[in-house]
Amino acid sequence: MVGLADAIFERLIPAYEGARDSERAAGQAAYMRERFPFLGLTSTGRRILDRAVLAGLPRPAESDLRAVADRAWARDEREYQYFACDYLRTHAEVPAPEFLDAVRGLLTTKSWWDTVDPLATRVVGTLVQRHPRLAATMDAWAGDDDVWLVRTAILHQLHYGTGTDTRRLFGYCTRQAGHRDFFVRKAIGWALRQYSRTDPSAVRQYIDGHRDELSPLSVREAAKHL
Repeated sequence: MVGLADAIFERLIPAYEGARDSERAAGQAAYMRERFPFLGLTSTGRRILDRAVLAGLPRPAESDLRAVADRAWARDEREYQYFACDYLRTHAEVPAPEFLDAVRGLLTTKSWWDTVDPLATRVVGTLVQRHPRLAATMDAWAGDDDVWLVRTAILHQLHYGTGTDTRRLFGYCTRQAGHRDFFVRKAIGWALRQYSRTDPSAVRQYIDGHRDELSPLSVREAAKHL
């Protein structure tokens, strides 16, 4: 019996290969600092292919999500990891809390902002909303040595709006305010800027009270909508 992940990749690989554009791929790889090879697919073109690939296939179980992610992360070209991020996001209501361990592996493997951010804001964020006890894991990740786990913890509430746990949001920002890594400082500013759409006065008050601790980048990003 063919598993769902097998059925997907039997369609996905020839669809992606048939749309390969080597010239565009070279530019995409350069933009990503040559960290990953690309097929050269545009975002729009890739999603059109994805819809055709998935047409008629059943909804996945958690085991299918794991298998699809593993298969995608095992391939070289970056578009396969993008496919998995979109697939996990679409079905983020499926997995149990333990799935966060699998997502952690994706966050810390072939890590860069282009996969970390959708996983953080749409997959991890949904898991924590659905399973509130996972917030304790975010507390641990917020102090981790891996910058991508720190970034994930800071960004996981990005789309929570009025449901944001401000104690955690501001606490994580304060905890990592002096972090030397660009992606952590940027995440602090992005998270604060997004929350300023919900409660600008709270963000303004936070910035004013922590301006000496926060990096200029974090402050500049946070204050864009204030």
